[in-house]
Amino acid sequence: MEDEGSPILDGVAPAFEVAPSRSRPGVARPHDDREWVGALVLLTRGEVDLECAAGGRRRFGAGAVLWLTGLGLRALHNPGTGPAVLLAVTRSGPLPGTRAEQ
Repeated sequence: MEDEGSPILDGVAPAFEVAPSRSRPGVARPHDDREWVGALVLLTRGEVDLECAAGGRRRFGAGAVLWLTGLGLRALHNPGTGPAVLLAVTRSGPLPGTRAEQ
C-alpha cells in the first residue's frame, strides 16, 4: 500500500503505532475484532458503512474517529466511488506508569 500520510499524525510519539488500512470502492470486508483490539481508528479518506450482526448499517465519513471492537459488527463496507482509508492508532508498549514500564 502506498503511504497515505496524515498531517494529524506527523511527529506522533514513538509510544504509538499507526497501521493504515485501505478499502477499494464497493468492497465489503468481513469484520474481525482481533484486528482492531486497542486501536483508535481514524477514517482519513472516503466513507465506510459498519454492518452489525443483525444487518443494520451506519455510515461514517472522512474525519470520523471510531472504536471497532466489542460492537458485534459483521462487516465494513466501502459504499463510495473512491478508496476508504482507515488509520488504526495503538500504543506500541506498556501504558505509562504501569508495572510493565517500571
